[in-house]
Amino acid sequence: MSDELKLKVSLLPECPGVYRYLNRDGEIIYVGKAKNLKRRVSSYFNRVHAVFRTNMLVRNICDLQYTVVNTEEEALDLENSLIKEFKPRYNVLLKDDKSYPWICVTKDAYPRVFLTRDPLTKGAKYYGPYPKAEVAHALIDTLRKLYPLRTCRHNVSRETIEAKKHRLCLQYHIHNCEGCCQGLVSVDQYGEYIAAVRQILNGDTKQVSDYLMQQMQQLATELKFEEAEVVKRKYLLLEKYRARSVIVSPTIHNIDVFAIVKDDDAAFVNYMHMRGGAVVQSLTLEYRLQDDDQTEASELMSMAIQEVRKRFAETYAADRVTEVLVNVIPDVEFTEFQCITPQRGDKRKLLQISEKNAVQYREEKLKRMEKLNPEQRATRTMTTLQRDFHLTALPRHIECFDNSHISGANAVASCVVFRDAKPCKKEYRHFHIKEAPAGDDYAAMREVIGRRYRRLLDEEQPLPQLLVVDGGKGQLSAAIEALEALELHGKIAAIGMAKQLNEVYFPGDQLPYFIDKNSESLRVIQRLRDEAHRFAITFHREQRAKSQTHSALNDIKGVGPKTKAMLLKEFKSLKRIREASLEQLSTVIGPKKAETLFNELKKI
Repeated sequence: MSDELKLKVSLLPECPGVYRYLNRDGEIIYVGKAKNLKRRVSSYFNRVHAVFRTNMLVRNICDLQYTVVNTEEEALDLENSLIKEFKPRYNVLLKDDKSYPWICVTKDAYPRVFLTRDPLTKGAKYYGPYPKAEVAHALIDTLRKLYPLRTCRHNVSRETIEAKKHRLCLQYHIHNCEGCCQGLVSVDQYGEYIAAVRQILNGDTKQVSDYLMQQMQQLATELKFEEAEVVKRKYLLLEKYRARSVIVSPTIHNIDVFAIVKDDDAAFVNYMHMRGGAVVQSLTLEYRLQDDDQTEASELMSMAIQEVRKRFAETYAADRVTEVLVNVIPDVEFTEFQCITPQRGDKRKLLQISEKNAVQYREEKLKRMEKLNPEQRATRTMTTLQRDFHLTALPRHIECFDNSHISGANAVASCVVFRDAKPCKKEYRHFHIKEAPAGDDYAAMREVIGRRYRRLLDEEQPLPQLLVVDGGKGQLSAAIEALEALELHGKIAAIGMAKQLNEVYFPGDQLPYFIDKNSESLRVIQRLRDEAHRFAITFHREQRAKSQTHSALNDIKGVGPKTKAMLLKEFKSLKRIREASLEQLSTVIGPKKAETLFNELKKI
């Protein structure tokens, strides 16, 4: 596997999608679906396969393409349509020829409604495909209970009815059919049944859901719980069912989809082409922008549409595209087609998938750059911090402080250190609060910061560019007082993080500064605060546990763990040790230690 292919595999997202393998000639040789793209694709390259054909496939893979979707069911649909479109060589070898089930409604005087995996009948209307056959079976079964649809395969026409060619079958006698084969139900009446069935198959399943719910409640009322459970399963299947897939929809034919995602320095435009109700082409274009580039998204959209039309001129000649879905209306009006931004329905969902692929391409691009240049992300993050917090220097060294205690007991503090926007755990420090009054958080913060930076000054260690205090105005003011006492105010920038994570206090400001919740700066500061809180809480719990297991024997010189264990084994408790005579103690730990212990216990 080439280095470029390894990099592509490592950058794959962990979400549902469809992957396509290409050979050295750029031909698609295999199409597959995945619930987790990264895990599935990686499995091809991390071992030798038992099947020889699979190993041959891996040897011929030179490139990789993928499309992300919302669900595993949509990945199944898209995989099926792409296999039919491109007929990849190794799909024929590695997969059987089974297709996904469709529901067919024939075009007869008395149409049939049935399940098929081979949608080839001319003139018939097909609904699906259905990723799970059990959903299709449940739907067919429910439709037949709702409406008296014929199930026979007879060719029923006016001529066969007049000739009485067919006899009434069992379905008529058990009232599942109204006798279509002998014309006992009119064409118009049966047509109403089929119209209702088409409506349900087009997505309006509320009528079926209400019917199943009513039936389930009726059975439960009659204490027929087993039958009610069967109906409940059908109801739940129908609730999960989507009559039309977003990726494969019989109502969407020969349209283009363009979605743009724009940053400060780049714009990404994803293009998808629908043919025969399925996505058959996908491409993402990238436009690099300069710092002073004021190009609008609408102008970039026009450029992208024009570029795609040039690249796929043959496609546009074969498929007459009259409708283009866009998330931003282009600034140029095209005469050949109409650009629209759908607000609801399958077209809106299709546009959202295109946007999702554009965002994924952008994230993959950033990850690729970070892998090739690991320092780039850290530099970008620190530059963002410098801009958002108005710092004079790049914050390569950041420290964050937090206090922890319970009603003033076991008061401790923590200091966590980030270097180049990453934790530097070997430089984390714990502090016991020694001088501050119990429960006084402000005094504790002054003490800890004073001790920390007095030591750095004494040891001539470099000072941080940014100091973060977990707290609001009061905690920040205490930190500034500690810095002023060391003549460091102005040399170290300081901010306070309020309880609400997007509120930041600057020295001297009465009102907080609000950071965008999606800002990279906020994520770094949030991680700093979480680390400081975790580190302080962990240390506080350790100290509290020690204090709870502390014994008066621990404070007596010469009484170590072994001596303590011997005494407790003999006398069972500290109270009995206090009540023991000198002779009794001497028989356990010896006369010298016994005398020391006896005298010390009297003082306590």
